[in-house]
Amino acid sequence: MVGTTVEWYDFFLYTSAATLVFNKVFFPTSDPLNGTLLSLGTYALGFVARPLGGLVFGHYGDKIGRKRLLVLSLLLMGVSTFLIGLLPGYATIGLAAPILLTVLRLVQGFAIGGEWGGAVLIVSEHGSAERRGFWSSWPQAGVPAGNLLATAVLAVLAAVQTDEQFLAWGWRIAFLLSAVLVLIGLWIRLAVAESPIFLEAQAKAGGAPEKAPIVQVFRRSWREVLIAMGARIAENGSYYVITGFLLVYLTLQLQIPRSVGLNAVLIGSVVHLISIPLWGALSDRVGRRGVYLFGTVGMGVWAFLFFGMLDTKSFWMITLAVSLGLLLHGAMYGPQAAFFAELFDTRVRYSGASVGYQLASLGAGAVAPLIATALLQDTGESWPISVYVAAMCVVTVVAIVLARETRGVHLGQDDRRESVSGAA
Repeated sequence: MVGTTVEWYDFFLYTSAATLVFNKVFFPTSDPLNGTLLSLGTYALGFVARPLGGLVFGHYGDKIGRKRLLVLSLLLMGVSTFLIGLLPGYATIGLAAPILLTVLRLVQGFAIGGEWGGAVLIVSEHGSAERRGFWSSWPQAGVPAGNLLATAVLAVLAAVQTDEQFLAWGWRIAFLLSAVLVLIGLWIRLAVAESPIFLEAQAKAGGAPEKAPIVQVFRRSWREVLIAMGARIAENGSYYVITGFLLVYLTLQLQIPRSVGLNAVLIGSVVHLISIPLWGALSDRVGRRGVYLFGTVGMGVWAFLFFGMLDTKSFWMITLAVSLGLLLHGAMYGPQAAFFAELFDTRVRYSGASVGYQLASLGAGAVAPLIATALLQDTGESWPISVYVAAMCVVTVVAIVLARETRGVHLGQDDRRESVSGAA
């Protein structure tokens, strides 16, 4: 969880800075929305690199183990984030500034593409089947913890600095702090033991690694990959509308200071952080599919109430809108780690879970803020964005309905269909 928090601090820091800073520092244009769209374009490129990271890290994670890849992903993320903090702006080096920013964002995306699979699998494969939903939800909780940390740092910097100071140099402090966080995360990850289930699977195979795990997962488990992708669409897309596009809508559409949005996300992230393990624990009792469906249907309805609450321009209504949205998101995200891990066999689990998780990001989180911003620019209305979020929820409902219940399955080699007593 700590390592995941550090990596997602870096990733979300970029997301927040893309809507608040980078449109002015790296992509200055006469139209604020156009500058924001260009800035969000580099944000989306990070998602393009994520499936590649998932493929590479998944391949080697299934061959040589989960732990080594977790350490590597943390180092890649930390170095790229630190370098962004040192990068000169457009006014200093011209076109080279957005080009270098794009390269570093691609490295971030590659690293985070391999992060998720290793983090949730090393927990899932250590724990028991009876409480896997609860324990494997803790790395998931590292995501809002990272967002909480990134938003808190930006909120403090915005509060103690003028807008001119923040744009000139203040935002860089948050990126440079990544070096300290990476050292902490690295110390913890180096102390983690390798997955016992992975070691057992290797021993059964005589120590020989799986040949081309990524090929095997598409040959043997293509249906599970598609289900994971579909289940991810609404979860991933809605999250970045709530936490990323929110800042665009508040600052550019409603002309509300950025501190209002940052503080609302800050409080909402606390709710999110607390709720994810609770939803994971509930999935151990009632099943993964039921909890996931509740969150998906709830999000589809909530999408039509969300913007009306933002339009009140009341800080507490905005905070309530964000908090309830993230609470519903947690119902999808909490059981997700156990659900995806339980879909695949041990020797291709890193590849299968990572590919299903990251490929969906291309059609969901990568484009969600871009599509939402473009819809707002074209129509000046929020209801098309609500329809867009609801459509993503329909896709996820179909995927979950078609999926089998996985609660209680064993994660040992080739025994995914064996269930403990009482499993659905």
